Amino acid sequence: MGDHVLVETSSEPVIGEVRRPRRAVPEARKDVLYRRVLRLATEHEAREYRDRREREKRGILSAQAIVRGKNLPMKIVDVEVHPTARRVTICFGSDARVDFREVVRDLAREFRSRVEMRQVGARDTTRILDGIGPCGRELCCSSHLRTFEPISVKMAKAQDMPLTDNRLLGNCGRLKCCLLYEFSTYQELRSRLPRVNTPCQASCGGGGCMTGKVRSLRVLKQSVVVGFPDGTEAEVPLDQLTWEGRPHVEIGGPATGGPPSPLTPES
Repeated sequence: MGDHVLVETSSEPVIGEVRRPRRAVPEARKDVLYRRVLRLATEHEAREYRDRREREKRGILSAQAIVRGKNLPMKIVDVEVHPTARRVTICFGSDARVDFREVVRDLAREFRSRVEMRQVGARDTTRILDGIGPCGRELCCSSHLRTFEPISVKMAKAQDMPLTDNRLLGNCGRLKCCLLYEFSTYQELRSRLPRVNTPCQASCGGGGCMTGKVRSLRVLKQSVVVGFPDGTEAEVPLDQLTWEGRPHVEIGGPATGGPPSPLTPES
């Protein structure tokens, strides 16, 4: 770790720094394209790489000062100095359209290079800045995500999460990317359950059934809370429940498992 190496890219080989030790590729990711490490960098190449990183750090501060002087509503996120050509790419974030023609001239004089301005969104801004998520691990967008999939409120609702909870938002202020990870599992599990307020019958053992309505769902437990005409409620496993469109429970078959347990009020 910490060594500088030459890595192939789609355009040309570039110098990078080893951040993690070598490890086996998981079976599930063996079809993913990984860039090949060509060789160790020479001392001259490593020194140039370190010098360029220092120039980029100073460049961020310089660009921020120039932008502040122009009172432009933009945030300088990153400065990338091209290793060979006299070109500097400046990434910035802004919630509005910005006329940066004048500031580009000042930046070109500052860097003595051709300046390319690139506007990035909130998710890309967070990916570049990196950080630690609420889970205590490095942000997904910085560590392993290569593309950003659309994240919607529907995914949070499917996982029974309160929509007013700020914990649904990531460091970028947008819905967390990890809402997507278990969404398909919740969809599959929820598709096996009846809808709320659906009339149903719960097996009570001994060949009897009680008729009621579905009051709420327990998606991960694969059970539902059934309300009965006498005002009582009980949590019923899916294999002891039948409703319109689902075959009746066969008493004594593999689906039976005793009567439903009444719900007790929380203390």
